[in-house]
Amino acid sequence: MKLFVAAGAFVLTAGLASAIPATADTAPPIDPANPPTSGPALKQFTELPGQDIARIDPATPTVRSGEVDRSRNMRNVARVPLSGPFAAAGSFGTDLAFKGRYAIAGNYNGFTVYDIKRPTRPRQVSQVVCPGSQNDVSIYRDLLVLSVDSRRDNATCTNSTATPAQSQAGAYWEGIRVFDIKNPRKPRFVTSVETQCGSHTHTLAPSKNGKDVFVYVSSYGPSPSLARCQPPHDKISVVKVPAKKPAKAAVVATPVLFPDGGTTGDDYSSDTSGCHDITAFPSKDIAAGACMGDGILMDIKNRAKPRVIDRVADTENFAFWHSATFNNAGTKVVFTDELGGGGGAECNDDVGPQRGANGIYDIRKRKLKFASYFKIPRVQSDTENCVAHNGSLVPVPGRDIMVQAWYQGGQSVFDFTDSKRPRELEHFDRGAISDTALVTGGSWSSYWYNGYVYSSDITRGLEVFAIDTRWAEKAAKKRFSTFNAQSQPSFNG
Repeated sequence: MKLFVAAGAFVLTAGLASAIPATADTAPPIDPANPPTSGPALKQFTELPGQDIARIDPATPTVRSGEVDRSRNMRNVARVPLSGPFAAAGSFGTDLAFKGRYAIAGNYNGFTVYDIKRPTRPRQVSQVVCPGSQNDVSIYRDLLVLSVDSRRDNATCTNSTATPAQSQAGAYWEGIRVFDIKNPRKPRFVTSVETQCGSHTHTLAPSKNGKDVFVYVSSYGPSPSLARCQPPHDKISVVKVPAKKPAKAAVVATPVLFPDGGTTGDDYSSDTSGCHDITAFPSKDIAAGACMGDGILMDIKNRAKPRVIDRVADTENFAFWHSATFNNAGTKVVFTDELGGGGGAECNDDVGPQRGANGIYDIRKRKLKFASYFKIPRVQSDTENCVAHNGSLVPVPGRDIMVQAWYQGGQSVFDFTDSKRPRELEHFDRGAISDTALVTGGSWSSYWYNGYVYSSDITRGLEVFAIDTRWAEKAAKKRFSTFNAQSQPSFNG
């Protein structure tokens, strides 16, 4: 075991077993994507649209606490629990990115590097303590980019949560951090770039010549009380990172995506004040944005100047447009609705099959056309946070198949080749963490990578799943050297 410091970041190498004094906050600031479910913080939290759906009768879950319900062909083959500072309360596991034999998992307190050369026996090889939720991660060549949407008292990894006085005075930092991961076992901090309203998530869009990577930074939630996040906030930030000189990364544009202010929501749906997530399809020069009250389609041929070419809203069933996934042909988009912000029990009969679900849209002549909804068919208990969340396409030739995380609803694999009639193929679902209280947990992200499904679980750590079907065998033949779900690659090269 060994502890070394890389530009202010604590890096823990494989085999860490001893206690290390953590600089991470054990109680992250209230985050709209992970709202509190009990205690004083709940009373202080302004509810997201859709959180007030009334429960009529207690839900009867398909699977009980301590039990597992899975389809015959999907099985859990490995798990690496959260460890060290990341095992503390509030150290939520977040997003995943992949490079060769490594998987990198974000955490509210930093990120962990796993060696997945043997998918059924993954192992932790390094851990970087660098507080700042959500720490969503993406990889471009030897660079790792992290999102920070939590006001910090400085831009380094040895930081603390900014005080209310610092927030009001503008004496805080939030944005993106860049690490060198040429040696994934020893990540090295390179630089940080401040962005307006922070970086809730980000998306990579490499330049045509590969010399630069453009980072589309999504953020939302402006407030008159925040010196560096004033309303209106109808834009994104574009950061240019030179691949060979990443220390020169800088904001090069802040395009306004909603000149008219975007959709105005109601008691159920959200007002648009920025974007939550964007998925780029660089080889096709398009991107899809999930922007609170709106779903958008963008032209990104000019990487520094993305422009909206179509926009849709669904105030009846979509409370919060959360994320997007294209099919491989670029003719469909699956948008997700994160009803309740990820902290609510939204997979039951009272909420129904069209809310907190996926919305599948066809793209016809560069216009978004609604086709159908898809939601997992299994009822979850009142103590399970469950709603549509992060997923990725499975590279099956000739078919549109997606694997997706549903928090405590587990993993679901569904086929939307017929966009009007999506159907579930496989699933893996555990019972509630608790039968008596709603405890935030479950799968944050569930992605296909080189033959296996990898899940970053909020409290359980990294999990690996195998699917034993003919279509999965075909998908396993397609190998990627790098994979970011929000920077979608083509199966065709």
